[in-house]
Amino acid sequence: MGEEGTIREKIVRLLMETQRPLSASEIASMLGLPAGSEREVYEHLSHIAKTVRRKSGGKLALYMVPPQCKKCGYVFKDLDRPRKPSKCPRCNSQWIDPPKFYIAET
Repeated sequence: MGEEGTIREKIVRLLMETQRPLSASEIASMLGLPAGSEREVYEHLSHIAKTVRRKSGGKLALYMVPPQCKKCGYVFKDLDRPRKPSKCPRCNSQWIDPPKFYIAET
């Protein structure tokens, strides 16, 4: 992947080219961002969701595979923004599989 474009443009390109949904930490790692950049990636993803839909005329969208508790299987379907929850509301486990993202046609 080239060094051209802003971080958001690189994230969009990465999510369009990937064969599977990626977590924020995988995105940060693949773009060579410093460890602990997940929060920054989540902020970019919030903006990317609007931009991708607008620039594609509604043909493309950013999709999120919701986070899931690895202990009891609870799925966090009603998140208001992309993020990894800190603990499960059902069993209080902190063993959460983070959300994963991809861009595809609507």
